[in-house]
Amino acid sequence: MAYAPPTVTAAGLTVATYQDILADNLQAYLNIYGQNQYIGKDSAIYQLLSILSLKQSDANLGLQLVYNQSSPQTAVGAGLDRVVKMNGLAREPFGYSTAVLTLNGTSGIPVTNGYAQDQSGNLWALPATVTLVGGTAAATATCTTPGNIEAEPGTINIIATPVSGWATVTNAAAAIAGTAVEADSQLRARQSISVALPSLTPLAATVAAVLAVSGVTRVAPGYPTPGGPGSSIENPTGATDSWGNPAHSVSMAVEGGTDLAVATAIYSKKTIGCASHGSTAVPITDANTGYIEVISFYRPAYVPIYVSVAIHGYSAVPTTTVQAAVQAAVVNYLNELSIGETVPISAVNYVAMAVNASLPAPAFGVQTLTMGIAATPTGTSDVAMPTFYSVASGVTANVVVSVV
Repeated sequence: MAYAPPTVTAAGLTVATYQDILADNLQAYLNIYGQNQYIGKDSAIYQLLSILSLKQSDANLGLQLVYNQSSPQTAVGAGLDRVVKMNGLAREPFGYSTAVLTLNGTSGIPVTNGYAQDQSGNLWALPATVTLVGGTAAATATCTTPGNIEAEPGTINIIATPVSGWATVTNAAAAIAGTAVEADSQLRARQSISVALPSLTPLAATVAAVLAVSGVTRVAPGYPTPGGPGSSIENPTGATDSWGNPAHSVSMAVEGGTDLAVATAIYSKKTIGCASHGSTAVPITDANTGYIEVISFYRPAYVPIYVSVAIHGYSAVPTTTVQAAVQAAVVNYLNELSIGETVPISAVNYVAMAVNASLPAPAFGVQTLTMGIAATPTGTSDVAMPTFYSVASGVTANVVVSVV
């Protein structure tokens, strides 16, 4: 397409590509010096104009990035941090992993400002001074890389700052993982929840308020029709509905967060005269009147889902890496299911097959797939979750992938 200057339309900011800029600059050169000038890729003028065009393109991309920083949907990094401040939010603080290291060497040797290194290249800082009493010492080291840095036993075994007399270092136990750096996508999700708090419907505002509670990971999806599946639903009728909700009540199933914080969020957003329903009951005191109201909600009960997937290679036997990828894909799918959501066997089959680089020309296929809530899965159909039940998190050990 022809070159056009940066323009803001209803679709946002539009900038010219590098190829458009280069073509326009080359044509401008010919317009000045004559159409018979040689501007092949091996010419000096082409090389010069290509360099200048790249600089112009880089400037345009920088302009695009700055423009995107104005919206929480497109802002990244520090730009997103600034935007979400308008909603009273801040990126969750990260932590550092720690590990107890055992140092061995010459008795009495001090190790000052020492560092160990794990097999992945991460540095672990020792306390300011560690003295090898009797030729050994134990000290807690802190990883210099922020976030959820893992280190299995025996993997922090490299002396990064050699000291005469310090012979070996290792970790007998796995490192205690730090708090992961909150990703932009996670911060955007929290920002979306925060702006839903003053939503038009009280039910949506209640769900958003509970999701905003620290530690809450999931709230069962709501369906406004009484008798429908899921929870976080309101029964506006004067009688118990077919799902078991009492008259004029709201029922919620919440994972994570303290009971008091969840109940307080429900109390602050539910409508006047609406009863709360559930097996967890928490007394909430109104800060203005001192009136105490018991707020009830459900906590999910967890059902272990067992899955057995047998895959068959079409041109070669699937490697252990492929088997691990299939297992990870199934586990991730199960962990992302909503509370009370049915586990469809067709969906599990799809996520297993999606590991293939190309579905039209797959390298392997699913020979058999069985699942159920028994340790030895025998089911060949969907697994329906009972009300307020959810798949247990961390189900890696329950998903077995084999080759046939």
